[in-house]
Amino acid sequence: MAFVIDATLDIEAPAELVWSVITDFPRYGEWNPFLRDCKTTLKPGDPIDLQVMLFGAAPRPQREWMRSHTPGKEFSYNMKPAPLGALRSGRSHTVTPLGPDRCRYDSHFELAGWLQPLVRGLLGAKLEQGFAGMTAGIKSRAEALRK
Repeated sequence: MAFVIDATLDIEAPAELVWSVITDFPRYGEWNPFLRDCKTTLKPGDPIDLQVMLFGAAPRPQREWMRSHTPGKEFSYNMKPAPLGALRSGRSHTVTPLGPDRCRYDSHFELAGWLQPLVRGLLGAKLEQGFAGMTAGIKSRAEALRK
């Protein structure tokens, strides 16, 4: 059974603005408490280099791989699966317009494989806290920029 963290928020800002927040990677450090930096082309197959805050004050580098990208709507990425099905993950961001000045943001993270229970035991609470902080940060940033 996979470890899944899902979050959905309605945001009082246009979908285009929310999309610009989640794809303005150089500014992540200004509002994102979980991913302090991110670099990617968004092109499927290319790397996405993340600086993840899991422990202490220093971010931890992590490289994953872009899986999909539909401009203005969604992007997703995953880690390179560990040998023998030990561990695999997937992460996605989706923005859906709900009107001219409102949208829905969906965040999905999934971790699976036979090492998943160990990783969940060690990092589960930190991952939940981190993704919640990022999701709240997206909402706060977009709504502040809208004003």
